[in-house]
Amino acid sequence: MLTQDQLKLAVAKKAIEFVPDDSIVGVGTGSTVNLFIEELAAIKGRIRGAVSSSDASTARLKAHHIPVFDLNEVDALPVYIDGADEINHHLHMIKGGGAALTREKIVASVAEQFICIADETKYVAMLGGFPLPIEVIPMARSYVARELVKLGGHPELRQGVTTDNGNVILDVHGLKIQKPVELEEIINHLAGVVTCGLFARRRADVLVLGRQSGVEEIR
Repeated sequence: MLTQDQLKLAVAKKAIEFVPDDSIVGVGTGSTVNLFIEELAAIKGRIRGAVSSSDASTARLKAHHIPVFDLNEVDALPVYIDGADEINHHLHMIKGGGAALTREKIVASVAEQFICIADETKYVAMLGGFPLPIEVIPMARSYVARELVKLGGHPELRQGVTTDNGNVILDVHGLKIQKPVELEEIINHLAGVVTCGLFARRRADVLVLGRQSGVEEIR
């Protein structure tokens, strides 16, 4: 019986196969991505560097002497590798457990290919078991929370957390997300919302899924 950490390591190793030579790689945030960064360090001689979605990942990449580029310096990003808190069978995701959702969504939007790496505990029929993170400008927190209640959710302020962009996170519990694309657009149009943690309009292109039976690619 493989542990969750062993499954995460298996998908991190598999993700290296998606990294083109002489490329700049988009790198996400989180425990599975941290393992991917370790694997990336082993082949750093054949890439030009990385674009990072968080200060934490930037620090980890720099510790391995992998050059980190500002996204504004980069014309093209062939691949973005990131995890998910939940991913459904249509490859729509909930992300933001690590509070880096806005930068993750920006980097994902630029990337030609988005590879999601996850273990089988993250693969679900319907999104919403994991609370939906929403990055909010602080002065809009109460207004946005009231609007989220109208949508059927139970928002909670994530205590002691300020995003890399200086904002707060509301985690919305109790949503059964049957129409992820529509809900993403509704929430993102609320005044004061920077972005929500639904990655449905820009879904993953490939899910590299770690199962007890082996690593599976789902497209």
